[in-house]
Amino acid sequence: MTLLDEARCQSPHEAKVFPSMEAVGDRCLMVRFGERIDPLVTAQVHSLTAWLLDHPPEGVIDVVPAFTTVALHYRPERVTRTGSPYRQLADTVGAVLAAGVPQIGQGSRSVEVPVCYGGEFGPDLDDVARRCALTTQEVVRLHTASEVVVHTFFFSPGNPFAGPLDSRIVVPRRTTPHARVEAGSVAIANGLSSIYQVASPGGWNVIGRTPWSMFDLTWTPPTRLRLGDRLKFVAVSSQDFASMDEH
Repeated sequence: MTLLDEARCQSPHEAKVFPSMEAVGDRCLMVRFGERIDPLVTAQVHSLTAWLLDHPPEGVIDVVPAFTTVALHYRPERVTRTGSPYRQLADTVGAVLAAGVPQIGQGSRSVEVPVCYGGEFGPDLDDVARRCALTTQEVVRLHTASEVVVHTFFFSPGNPFAGPLDSRIVVPRRTTPHARVEAGSVAIANGLSSIYQVASPGGWNVIGRTPWSMFDLTWTPPTRLRLGDRLKFVAVSSQDFASMDEH
């Protein structure tokens, strides 16, 4: 089944993920599959991304997947045909979508991510528990029980955004961001979980920290995780954290 076949088989509400295209400046074409994160959208984004990386259209220098979109960055001067470079690229991508992009397998890898929760590792855990009317132990239990899928990488190299979380621990971003969030911090907001690859300011709720690094240029590929990976967070002690620390 292709991406377009899948879209046509959905209910009227779900069929809104049928892709559209738009220009973002004069060097980027955006393919949009919808406005909300769901498994169908994720599958379409990842499948189109994989196809474009294997068959890059003329002039395209980068393909960037996000939650509901795929951005094609291109060099107009490398599009050799006459006429608008954007129009030429849009026609090429439109023909690809119309012909049908094969779906790729999702969730081929299951990855257990060690996390030390609370205390200095998770300074917002108590606040999250309070806002969710849960104990800290219940928040940890629900976070480790949720199997989440990596939707995209954003903010810093290898920094994954994954979801969905259990609805009982869905909280918004902090009203006041942290001036510094430590590398490896595991944070939640808006039904998603993320891992800060580098120390930086951040507005998500930090509930724990992983000893793992998510990115290293000496690795092939340099990212520890991949699009579509299914993540399972596993609670570890501070002693285990110290023995596994890669930061």
